Amino acid sequence: MLPAMWRSEVKMDSLEIFVVESAIDSEQEFYRKIIEDNLASLKLAPAIGRIKVVLRPEDSLFQMAIILRDVGTRVTTIDIADVEAKPVAGEVMISIKKEQYIPELLGKLWERYGKANISQPDRWTVAITTDKPAEEAAFIAEMMVADPRHRLHENLVDFAVRATPEGFRVRYHLYKGNRFVFVASEEALKHEWIEEAGAMLEELTEGGKK
Repeated sequence: MLPAMWRSEVKMDSLEIFVVESAIDSEQEFYRKIIEDNLASLKLAPAIGRIKVVLRPEDSLFQMAIILRDVGTRVTTIDIADVEAKPVAGEVMISIKKEQYIPELLGKLWERYGKANISQPDRWTVAITTDKPAEEAAFIAEMMVADPRHRLHENLVDFAVRATPEGFRVRYHLYKGNRFVFVASEEALKHEWIEEAGAMLEELTEGGKK
């Protein structure tokens, strides 16, 4: 790291620590704004507790380390809706309680039963026509609708790529537990750069100050 390193540490409302470092003051401010904008557009700030980004123009290097908050577990149908078998009608009725998961739920149901066998008389009700209502109701109740960690992984990679300087197409990332590391460059990545990003994670874990 260069001796003269500009450092910006901002306490955002939803982030415990937000640090951007660069040897170039204007670059630091520019990328801090890019990061803030993409955190907002991807709605990632609630999932991120701490973040640090380092830019080293002399190495064409971009490093990002993130400590995540608890993002929850997999969501099943029974977590978001009541499921009831209707043997006489040959249907399974789903009464939705959490509307944010409706697109994912419908996608899963269409894939399994086909759109022709699914009706939605109103926004909060889905009916599935089936010759095995009891069996299918039991399956649907335990069916995974969404995996927040999987979706978060995709969004984190998207976020990191958006924040990366143009032309930095050689990339590495690691997502494990509540930790995310991303390193990018115009050149072949050096192992020491990845190790440095790992050290950034440890710094964040200890409070973000070294």
